[in-house]
Amino acid sequence: MNSFTVIALFSGACFLFYGFSCLLSNRMALEFDRFKIPQYRNLTGILQILGGLSIILGLYTISILGFMGSLGLSLLMFLGFGVRIKIKDSFVLSAPALLFGLLNAYLAYRFFLLL
Repeated sequence: MNSFTVIALFSGACFLFYGFSCLLSNRMALEFDRFKIPQYRNLTGILQILGGLSIILGLYTISILGFMGSLGLSLLMFLGFGVRIKIKDSFVLSAPALLFGLLNAYLAYRFFLLL
């Protein structure tokens, strides 16, 4: 198993977990209230689940799925980083969104090379 596969599986699993948390967790509902975007919680959860699945499926089936999923999650995380900056969260609280955005941008690049 190479590093690309490990990173892709890690990202896919994380987004599956966070996507279901978005849909089911009271804590995440409170977070989206704090972000002042509660209307986007369900959409965000669904997009995270679809993105996580597409990364994992893209590893083993059609690479374009991995490319589209990782590119979409990268955009979602960069937008999430922007929301956290807008509400004046500390860099420590904002950093995971930025790091996952960068991680998924890297995955999108690597999946693109497989197309």
